[in-house]
Parts: sequence; C-alpha cells; structure tokens
Amino acid sequence: MKLASLESGRDGELVVVSDDLSRMVRAGAVVPTLQAALDDWSSFVPQLAALSAALNADASMGEAFDEGACASPLPRAYQWADGSAYVNHVELVRKARGAEMPETFWHDPLMYQGGSDSFLSPHSDIIMPTDDGWGIDFEAEVAVITGDVPMGVSAADALKHIQLIMIMNDVSLRGLIPGELAKGFGFFQSKPSSAFSPVAVTPDALGDAWRDGVLHLPLVSHFNGAKFGEPNAGIDMTFNFGDLIAHAAKTRPLAAGCIVGSGTVSNKLNGGAGKAVGDGGVGYSCIAEVRMIETIDSGAPKTSFMKFGDHIRIEMFDGAGKSIFGAVDQKVTQG
Repeated sequence: MKLASLESGRDGELVVVSDDLSRMVRAGAVVPTLQAALDDWSSFVPQLAALSAALNADASMGEAFDEGACASPLPRAYQWADGSAYVNHVELVRKARGAEMPETFWHDPLMYQGGSDSFLSPHSDIIMPTDDGWGIDFEAEVAVITGDVPMGVSAADALKHIQLIMIMNDVSLRGLIPGELAKGFGFFQSKPSSAFSPVAVTPDALGDAWRDGVLHLPLVSHFNGAKFGEPNAGIDMTFNFGDLIAHAAKTRPLAAGCIVGSGTVSNKLNGGAGKAVGDGGVGYSCIAEVRMIETIDSGAPKTSFMKFGDHIRIEMFDGAGKSIFGAVDQKVTQG
C-alpha cells in the first residue's frame, strides 16, 4: 500500500496512491490524516488496504496523482531521529580531518534528534538567506515511520513496529556543523528542515527488496541534471532499522509517527572509498563525501557545496525501472 499527504492545513490530507503512482483516492471517509491513521493503525489499515486494492484493480477509479501537490507524508512529526547506519560515511568524515574512528562506532549507532515541527514538501525549494559559508548540502537517505514502540525493545522486535518506509533529503549546513559540535551539544542550526518522498510505502509492498530491516535497492541522486550517485541502500549498512529503532528506544518509548532515518547512504568500493559514477563507481549521496575523498587524495576539497539555483532530485526505482516513492525534487533559492 502507498500513502501520501496532499498539502492541506498543518497535517495534510491523507490519500491512497496506486502502485504506479498515477492515481489516488482521498481517504477522508476512513481517516483524515496519516498521523491519525498511525495513532490507531490496526483499526485503520484494513480499510486503507481495501481502498488500495480497489484502486489498483480498477483503472477508472480515483483521480490523477500529482507529486507536486504533496506535502511530506508527515508534514510534521512527534519525533525525527536520524542515525548514521552507513559507517563508511562516518569513517570518511573522520579520516578527512585526520581523526581516528573509535571502535565503538561499529557497534553502537550514532544518532541525533532533529527538528520535526516543519518538514519541507518534497518538491518545495530549499530556501536559504545565503549560499556562502553555510555549506548547503543534500543527503539522500532511507527513513521509516514507526507505530508505538515500547522502551527497551529488542532490535528484532523493533522491526515489527515499522509501518511505512520513505526516502528523503536530510538538508545539512556543513559550514555550521563544526562550531556546533565544538560546543559538545550536537546539531541544531546546522540541520534545517528535511524533505521526505511524496509517497510512503508499507513494507509488504516492497516485496523482496525489503528484508531484515534493510531496503535492498539503489538510491539515485541527480545533481543539476547529472547522475551524482546510485549507491545500494542494502550494501554496507552496518546497522539495520531494527538496530536504529532499538537504539532510539533504549531509554524512552517512541510515539506512533516517529520517523527514524538511515543516515547518508554510502557504499565502499573494493574495501575503500567509493568513486564517482563517471569513474565507474556508484557515486555518492551527498557533496560532503566527495569533498572528503578529494581532501584525502589531494589535501583539499575541490567540489563546492550547493549554490542558489542548484537542483537535487532523489528517487528509487523497482526492478522494472518504475519510481517507488516518487521523487524528492528541490532547488536552492534565496529567501
């Protein structure tokens, strides 16, 4: 089943979307918003699934689905916690600045608590007052939405609480990160609003691509029209989503509608740093990783961060080449 939220009020209008993303039916007669559905998922999901089955069986049913009319599936959420499950990415960050990576990073996930009160729509601009010094960057990631998760849940049991899966752009301001981390209290200003895919998908709708708490498909990013990366989200993921959810719920329960992110999807190449798509690699899911490799190779980065007018498109495709979640499609503008 595929669900989306049309732009409407603070929490959107819930719609059920056809598998091919061409049509939708409004779900208001069942439940008005995705958050309301998540609050009582076991009651509402059979009715939503029946709508989905009817929509996919009858090509004349529903109305045209427009990704551009969508908010993020949850326009705001009770919690947004982003992990760093692809430790290759963390290793490169530290290597670029000459720092050793603690052994614990391979056993205990990194995670930060981000702002969840105002997510960007998937096709909205990334509005910034400046493009100099702040180091505007995109980060292509996978994310899940949970139901209610009890405190102290095991990693295996945590997987049972995943209701929906999305892809996303975790916008980062790289120029502000060092100063914030130096204070010893984590990210805040350096992590502005993120954007999630137009469509959120139930795990069963992904078939064999979703297994063991990992999404085994390439995550494709196009930067200014050129393919920037296509790393496989199922490769080099040190911590699966069960691990990440269990980490988040170690000392507190998680409320229905909690979003947990994978961190930047990153693949190694022959045991080392990756390569650009044009050089025979699978590329990258953020600009920072390119700059890290440039720094390691030549002592200084060459690739600039995003500027006004730059465009990023993030998407994932099934085996037949069809978009699964729709696209996060954004431009950086001044505001």
